[in-house]
Amino acid sequence: MPMNSEGEGYPLAQFRKTYFEECTELLDALQSNLDMLSNGSGDAETLHAIFRSVHSIKGGAGAFGFAGLVTFSHVFESLLDAMREQKVSAVPEIVQLLLRASDALADIVNAARSEQSLDAGFGAEIVAAMEEVLAGAADAQPEAAEAATAVTAEPEVTGERRYRIAFTPHSEMLQKANEPLLLVRQLRRLGGVSVEVDTSRIPLLAALDPEAAYLGWTFTLDTGAPQSAIHEVFEFVEDDCDLLVTLPEAGMPVAAATVTATPEFVAEPAAASVAKTAEPAAAVPVATQSIRVDVDKVDRLVNLVGELVITQAMLTEQGTLLPADHYPALIQGIEALAQSARELQESVMAIRAQPVKSVFARMPRVVRDLAATLGKEVRIVTAGEMTEIDKTVIEQLNDPLTHMIRNALDHGIEGPDARVAAGKPRQGTIHLSAAQRSGRIVIEVSDDGRGINREKVLAKAQDRGLVPPGASLSEEEIDNLIFLPSFSTADVVSNISGRGVGMDVVKRNVQSLGGRITVHSRFGAGSRFTLSLPLTLAVVDGMVVSVGKETFIIPLTAIIESLRPRAADIHPVIGRGNVLALRGEYLPLIPLHKCFEVEGAISDPCSGIVIVVQSESAGRVGVMVDELLGQQQVVVKSLEANYDPVDGISGATILGNGRVALILDIARLREIDAEPRPEKPSPIQQFATSEPREEITHAA
Repeated sequence: MPMNSEGEGYPLAQFRKTYFEECTELLDALQSNLDMLSNGSGDAETLHAIFRSVHSIKGGAGAFGFAGLVTFSHVFESLLDAMREQKVSAVPEIVQLLLRASDALADIVNAARSEQSLDAGFGAEIVAAMEEVLAGAADAQPEAAEAATAVTAEPEVTGERRYRIAFTPHSEMLQKANEPLLLVRQLRRLGGVSVEVDTSRIPLLAALDPEAAYLGWTFTLDTGAPQSAIHEVFEFVEDDCDLLVTLPEAGMPVAAATVTATPEFVAEPAAASVAKTAEPAAAVPVATQSIRVDVDKVDRLVNLVGELVITQAMLTEQGTLLPADHYPALIQGIEALAQSARELQESVMAIRAQPVKSVFARMPRVVRDLAATLGKEVRIVTAGEMTEIDKTVIEQLNDPLTHMIRNALDHGIEGPDARVAAGKPRQGTIHLSAAQRSGRIVIEVSDDGRGINREKVLAKAQDRGLVPPGASLSEEEIDNLIFLPSFSTADVVSNISGRGVGMDVVKRNVQSLGGRITVHSRFGAGSRFTLSLPLTLAVVDGMVVSVGKETFIIPLTAIIESLRPRAADIHPVIGRGNVLALRGEYLPLIPLHKCFEVEGAISDPCSGIVIVVQSESAGRVGVMVDELLGQQQVVVKSLEANYDPVDGISGATILGNGRVALILDIARLREIDAEPRPEKPSPIQQFATSEPREEITHAA
């Protein structure tokens, strides 16, 4: 019967979508474990995890009829199984073959996802190489004989138990390309196994269905492993088989009927409990349950919670105008609402948080492919992959990181011979790390290559007219020239670099996320690029301050302290304004009213408030404001999307009184303060107003 969108087709499409989402996770796990195997940090469990990833991809592919994917992953799985059987060693050549197979598997999955066809011979070379390895490692005894041979073993370790396992696969299990032989092999790893075959369900030849499953097996297993290890063997086929595990000597079933629940939660038999009375009770594992939800639904929830927080702030503002003794219950309710709204917001934002591992896992392939193209020997070392960041930030990290990795490979890492001549290891290293610092995520990409040749960079910039001839630039300013549009130091234009597109794109993308990028380089020793990004683009804890009639938000993570300085602490510096002497340190003072041309503000630092803030690029500075209005968690609205980009402003928010407040970009304040004042009105003058901006509320 043909399927339609209102009947069976819609669920099938949903299942297909879920399968490919799982494939993405499985491919990431596969890549991570292969990297561990490649750098020597893997073990037997790493190999098992690699096998499970490929096996899961193959099982789903069989269910959806992706024949090419099943064929490729079957050979891949067979090679991994031979490695688990220690018939094939994880030597560098084999690991490289596994990495190539992983890349090809990802391409086949992506082609199936997008319903595109690959070349007829795609992956054939890799399949042939894997089959050649398997042929060389073939056992003298045929596999069929191995499966049918009854192997009995007496318990050798005190505490072993004998399990009887009745296993009958359904036809669906075989249609998903699952092989009972692999299950037999996994059981044999647990202990001695004897096998009995049940052929009673095989019909006459005329009634035989070649795609049906008629055989069943009964295994007798002597093992000291826990019962959960038995269920782990069948975890991939538990929904497509009948499984019954019993302890014959106790006469009690361990797990009965068709397996539908998580095996780890089947109770231990009473006899086993008595046998273990002298041992401490093992902790029962806690299930980690999860559901899949469309991102659009989560985004809608985030937006609704944001509006709820704005409304709660408005209620709190109005509540302050009421006499507390007349409306105690109302005031108490508003306070409880504020607490609940904050917890709700934090919980919703935690739902959107994801580890950067999903992005980091793609970089080893970029390194391998590009290193092979350039004829270089390069390895990539990652750290902090489990650092969590908002999903919207993760989605936009891939392009900047890819550009930076390619830049490090093409311009940074030297060729093998050049590295040896320079006294370096033949193989170059790229370090990719992530960490949380002061409410932001910091991602570093560093290499041990040649570093930035500042003379060449400056000469190229002058040739292209990007820098006036004879200009005197600091080392930091020269390094930052690589972020200019149309700038490249490549001598030859290729498909890798030379067109002046790359690092300027990185800077624009990072700035669009409310982040910053800095570079530190030492010629001959390598370079380090540092990206500083907000953990989330949706909310920020901030200090509300007033400057004249305007209200600004300073991110709380940037604030160190606030104070009202004495006149003796303020010192003028010719050409640089005033500095604040604070505990033996001199900090530049930034008058916020001058940066944004705000009228009616306090100009004397001793009459206003100085907030000491810190950023990675500008260091510690003092920001002059009129008054502190209080601390508040605010919902960030995009100023660029609803108005125009404003230099020095990272976003806007709606306060409890319905007015718009601008969120300061601390890193840019010092640069703006050092720039000459424009003669025309500043963007803040054109935008800022004391009237409510309801259109932004609705537009955002």
